[in-house]
Amino acid sequence: MSDLELDNARAWLSREELDNARERLPILYVDAVPVRVDERGAVAAVGLLLRASTDGDIQRELVSGRVLYHERVRDALLRHLEKDLGPMALPQVPTSPVPFTVAEYFPTPGVTPFHDPRQHAVSLAFVVPVTGDCAPQQDALDLAWLTPDEALAPGVLAEMERGHGVLLRQALAHLGHPV
Repeated sequence: MSDLELDNARAWLSREELDNARERLPILYVDAVPVRVDERGAVAAVGLLLRASTDGDIQRELVSGRVLYHERVRDALLRHLEKDLGPMALPQVPTSPVPFTVAEYFPTPGVTPFHDPRQHAVSLAFVVPVTGDCAPQQDALDLAWLTPDEALAPGVLAEMERGHGVLLRQALAHLGHPV
């Protein structure tokens, strides 16, 4: 194996090892707000996933997931976008991505607006334009493309748990959209 190749077997932890790490260390994540842009580069639509929670509740979410050991942040973004939006989504992740914010998820509710009952996680959050055909994958039930105003509607934001509604508002504010 060359120095540039990764041994992916070492990048994954067993369920027991991951649970053990989650009890002791903050875990690095990426959150992505998929968007469609018009010819001027303005956001025309925001992609929100529909998922069933472990409690059986239906909720809207952003693309989100862990960064693996020895994985570049850019590669983690691409992997999670493809996993949730499909291989034909064609995300336009810059060569050197810069997050619009850093979200810190805590297992204890109320420490920040971001909550993850499993762990303390630090997430780099990005807005990522996608140009291809998107279809929900894995455990996503649906993918809805909403205008920024529709995405900011109180009913939609109420369907977003764990702080994803806060991230969506921050992303749109970052892009100059009134929130």
